[in-house]
Amino acid sequence: MMRDRISASLLVIAATLAAGSAAWAQDKTVKIGSLSDQSGLYSDVGGPGSTLAAQMAAEDSGLTAKGWKIDVISGDHQNKPDVGANIARQWFDVDKVDVIVDVPNSGVGLAVNNVVKEKNGVYINSGAGSSDLTNAQCSPNTVHWTYDTYDLAYGTGTALTKAGGDSWFFLTADYAFGAALERDTTNALKVAGGKVLGSVKHPLNTADFSSFLLQAQSSGAKVIGLANAGGDTSNAIKQAAEFGISKNQKMAALLLFITDVKAIGLELAQGLNFTETFYWDMNDGTRAFSKRFAARMKNNSPPTMVHAGVYAGLLHYFKALEAMGGNSHDGAKIVAKMKEMPTDDPLFGKGTIQPNGRKIHPSYLFEVKKPSESKAPWDYYKLVATIPADQAFTPLDKSTCPLLKK
Repeated sequence: MMRDRISASLLVIAATLAAGSAAWAQDKTVKIGSLSDQSGLYSDVGGPGSTLAAQMAAEDSGLTAKGWKIDVISGDHQNKPDVGANIARQWFDVDKVDVIVDVPNSGVGLAVNNVVKEKNGVYINSGAGSSDLTNAQCSPNTVHWTYDTYDLAYGTGTALTKAGGDSWFFLTADYAFGAALERDTTNALKVAGGKVLGSVKHPLNTADFSSFLLQAQSSGAKVIGLANAGGDTSNAIKQAAEFGISKNQKMAALLLFITDVKAIGLELAQGLNFTETFYWDMNDGTRAFSKRFAARMKNNSPPTMVHAGVYAGLLHYFKALEAMGGNSHDGAKIVAKMKEMPTDDPLFGKGTIQPNGRKIHPSYLFEVKKPSESKAPWDYYKLVATIPADQAFTPLDKSTCPLLKK
């Protein structure tokens, strides 16, 4: 009888554990953390727009109609790696966040990358540009979706060098993104036959570029490469025009967003060449999404490529969760499933995610229109060249990602 009681008890325990495991495997709750610069120089690039993009992805996934519960929260990393890492840690430990998206600022992005790996969450990066995220600092928990410094460097750097801009001087933001962008652009232009005459680092969120621009001017370089982003890029271009520098030297905005063009104005921005992976007016799919997005933005602005990456990356994430039958809460397994499945969305089209976490899709070399060429609000770009997906990003055989060695 005692043996029967023990057996019955074991059966009850086993059934309870099985039920708990099944419930865990079929858990259909997701919490998304949109971690961005909410009020600083990158707030227009990501910020509230990234949170909106995440909300729209949740709505468009179709999962809520199937009984899923999806929540989106937001945080401000203030462009400080320690702040970003602390928010990410609290989100995983206390708020039970499953996936972190956006994170403009490569210093913050690399710090968050480490936390996500430690906590076995999911990180879909759209805002940070450092190519180190899929090279030396790659992680089985991270997908780098939208663009990176290799993409920008080989798109804009190669094109301008081949067009005659064979000598460069860099104005570089003094943090991880600027260093990576200068490094990757230097490699690209040397391959194309160019040379670097010098560089100067400037603090993040600089108001006065005069001393840096004068150094660039005195170098005699044909191209002044701006290895920065957001408000720093806008301020540098505006002040270069005030000093008359842009009349004799080509300004190369190595990372330029549509919100930057708006801030600079077409009169000063016209003729700038730059590389992006998304533009709101590319096709019917991008226009339809952008119309819906702009209608919900306070300033009615269209999405940047960072916003587009948040939306598309989450759509693919949701597809992977559904294919797995529920949220396993095992970030590495979810990312592995995302890599296994081909990507297909209305903003970036068909693509793949490489083993190192790099999302592959075409990239585009654009030129800012002249004021006379712009026919409507936000009609700013004209397409110069399309860079095929298999050429836009670091070739796998050149990647230094440790995951590729397994």
